[in-house]
Amino acid sequence: MNLDIKHLKKIQQNLRKKIILKHFTLKKKHIIAGIDCAFKGDKTICAIVLMNAELNILEEKTAEEKTSFPYVPGFLSFREGAAIEKCYATLKTEPDLLIFDGQGIAHPGGLGLASHMGIVLGKPSIGAAKSRLVGKHKEPGVKRGNYSFLFHKGKKVGAVLRTREKTKPMFISPGHKTDIRSSMEIILKLSKFRICEPTRQAHMLCSKVKALKK
Repeated sequence: MNLDIKHLKKIQQNLRKKIILKHFTLKKKHIIAGIDCAFKGDKTICAIVLMNAELNILEEKTAEEKTSFPYVPGFLSFREGAAIEKCYATLKTEPDLLIFDGQGIAHPGGLGLASHMGIVLGKPSIGAAKSRLVGKHKEPGVKRGNYSFLFHKGKKVGAVLRTREKTKPMFISPGHKTDIRSSMEIILKLSKFRICEPTRQAHMLCSKVKALKK
């Protein structure tokens, strides 16, 4: 496959202009979607788990799509996007907030998976990643709730948040219609373990479906 990286970067630049960063207050009535993807053979598997603010599971959906885009660092949304949109279209209930196992604005092009898909789906979104893609930071304290900010090219793009005591921190960045502070508060509220519960549940569902595939 011949990839036109310049064209893809142009798409990212145009979408980046649409990002809105603002405070998002999580309310009891809100429905949160945890979204994760996995790959097996030539298929991309997407799982979406809807939960309420009390962390009760309301709905679970999975979908698969042929993987038509290779793994290219910085362009994950082009690889996973089709499966995510397909799975999202099957939801019976419309979520108020999307949380992705990926980056928001803490991304080389300023448009990680959470930002890209938040704009495409028209929803507030947060990136909650297990590893850093860009930027520099100080190691946060070891207690739950300790954090430090993540900086990239002199700009504050996210936070390194300890969601569980003495456990590796998570890399949190706003995707769309959220900001750094509210993203941290929401992820901490929704975390019982290291990974916040909506994306943890989506990951487990995705892994279950993947294991059943021949």
